[in-house]
Amino acid sequence: MTSPRQTLTATVPDSAAGRRFDAVLAELFPDYSRSRLAAWIKSGDARLNGQEARPRDPVQGGEAVELNVVLDTQTHAVAEDIALDILYEDSEVIVLDKPAGLVVHPGAGNPAGTLVNALLHHDPGLSALPRAGIVHRLDKDTSGAMVVARTLPAHTSLVEQLSARDVHRQYLAVVVGALVSGGTANAAIDRHPRDRLRMGVREDGKDAVTHYRLRERFRAHTLLECRLETGRTHQIRVHMQHLKHPIVGDPLYGGPLKLPKGATEGLVETLRGFKRQALHAETLEFKHPASGEPIRCTAPVPADLQRLITELRADTRAAVEAGR
Repeated sequence: MTSPRQTLTATVPDSAAGRRFDAVLAELFPDYSRSRLAAWIKSGDARLNGQEARPRDPVQGGEAVELNVVLDTQTHAVAEDIALDILYEDSEVIVLDKPAGLVVHPGAGNPAGTLVNALLHHDPGLSALPRAGIVHRLDKDTSGAMVVARTLPAHTSLVEQLSARDVHRQYLAVVVGALVSGGTANAAIDRHPRDRLRMGVREDGKDAVTHYRLRERFRAHTLLECRLETGRTHQIRVHMQHLKHPIVGDPLYGGPLKLPKGATEGLVETLRGFKRQALHAETLEFKHPASGEPIRCTAPVPADLQRLITELRADTRAAVEAGR
């Protein structure tokens, strides 16, 4: 198991003379992302000839580089035998279908029974990686495809692909209201100024872009296909609320339950019983960290969301037949 702190050394090649320290460091230690290396330069954990250096400082060639690696490992989490629904797996990555209700990371309210605990049981070696190899997360009550790195180079590759917006993430969402067309939500997001559990659209927030198109239109709801260009916390949920079409069942952003006038009994029962956001990470596509080949995984629509869609179709048909 890799230690949370270790010292790595290298020598700057003569051919690198005149180049920036941060660029040379990235080439000497390719297992680590540029953002992580930049943080270590800033903290003094990356040194040039034993001295702290700035990212832009030029190297001369021949200097000794010392890198004190500090990783946020998951050695404190306990492995638990929790079933995983794996869509794809090899020596570098795991792509899994996370069920709704499963928390990704242990926290104050969820010290055990999380995806991290399940992953450590499936592969104990993940304890040596940052966040047990998890490079992106899904909300507790969002289902669908997630990728996990099994090696440090794979972790670095996936983090950089996400940062470069090269990972295709496609979601299904059932929203309130019958939309007539798709579009793009381009609205910055950050923490809500008064409610720390929520996020919100804010002018001073972080860039956030969601593309959406109609998958299926119902009488008073719409099934959307949403594609993330960025990956802010609660992004699709916040953007849909901002567009006045909140996601069905969303406890934070959905508002009070709205039943369509004359709805079928099946739809009324399903809407009243749907206690999570109707959001599913359907498709995940990325370049394999080792081979560079595209990996595309699709998570099947879970039973509760499929039932909601079925009842929405039945309600729409009934309305047409009744001439409503």
